Amino acid sequence: MTDKYTGSSSIPLYQSSTFSQANIEESYDHIYSRFSNPTRDALSEAICAIENAKFAEIFSSGMAAISAVLLNFSQGDHIVACKNIYGGSFQLMTEFLPRYGISVTFVDATNPMNYQQAIMENTKAFYIETPSNPTLQVTDLKSVIGIAQQHNIITICDNTFMTPLLSDVISLGIDFSINSATKFINGHSDVILGTVATNNPEYARWLHKSAVAIGSIAAPFDSWLTMRGLKSMAMRVERASENAQKLAEYLNEHPKVQHVFYPGLASHPNHIIHMQQSKNGGMVVSFDLGSYENVKRFLDAVRIPLVAVSLGGIESIISYPKMMSHACIPEEGRLLQGVTDGLLRFSLGCEDIDDLLADVGSALSQIQ
Repeated sequence: MTDKYTGSSSIPLYQSSTFSQANIEESYDHIYSRFSNPTRDALSEAICAIENAKFAEIFSSGMAAISAVLLNFSQGDHIVACKNIYGGSFQLMTEFLPRYGISVTFVDATNPMNYQQAIMENTKAFYIETPSNPTLQVTDLKSVIGIAQQHNIITICDNTFMTPLLSDVISLGIDFSINSATKFINGHSDVILGTVATNNPEYARWLHKSAVAIGSIAAPFDSWLTMRGLKSMAMRVERASENAQKLAEYLNEHPKVQHVFYPGLASHPNHIIHMQQSKNGGMVVSFDLGSYENVKRFLDAVRIPLVAVSLGGIESIISYPKMMSHACIPEEGRLLQGVTDGLLRFSLGCEDIDDLLADVGSALSQIQ
């Protein structure tokens, strides 16, 4: 992708809030960066390409992208969502949407019929996260999309864990594909950014209007950094996926690990469905060490991965969902999601897999 104005091999950073208008009677592509910016528009074009979508909007964070979609529903509307869900999405749906008269029913998304049974007269959308964060439960997308289309219901999918390169949800029939581009799309842990893609021109219009009115658009610099990250995305995703598969297989055989969550394993309850709608098992492996004490010993001993919030970097990142991604969920709800005191989420990076396995093995040996 080159700059249409100069032919530059790298899209320039247009770090400008406003643009000169030589003649106020003429129409210009760019007048103010909240409305449009050449750098952000170029990223939008690139997101359309990897999503196989006609339209894409770029937001200041993944949660801004999710909020832009969900806050366009109206008072009295009803949404059916997966109960195994990212903590920020759960908080938005339980603490903020009710203030606007939008109700949400959470269902076990591993059974598509649960979406069917939760439909009410005012149901406007199905919200899907597959694989789910952090226990990597899988939803049969084709079945849920089929149910939604029968009832004229909008489908929304948070596709952050798989990315459009591994799971082409737009082509499957999803109306809104959401990605926290902070993660694998950018891939360098230096940007906070979110994207929404759609093929529906009406949805694209109100999504853009929402972005402009609320002002949750991404900055030009973050858009520029994300385009730079996109250039290596395919290679990063391929390497990280291979690493994840090997780590999952290693952990699955290790006596110190109580349970491994990874849809690329044949033992995963929805492995077949996942592989029908995705190219591989993805870049994230979760596993349960049984207790907080075991988690603490493991994290104190591991050396290569970062122990941090977030995921999707070129470096491996381990997070502790109980105190990080799902800390905002009350304990009862967190445990219902399978987010136990012993659960860790490992986002694989592009390091040498032998180094990673040796490091993980050494850390696991510290567990008594």
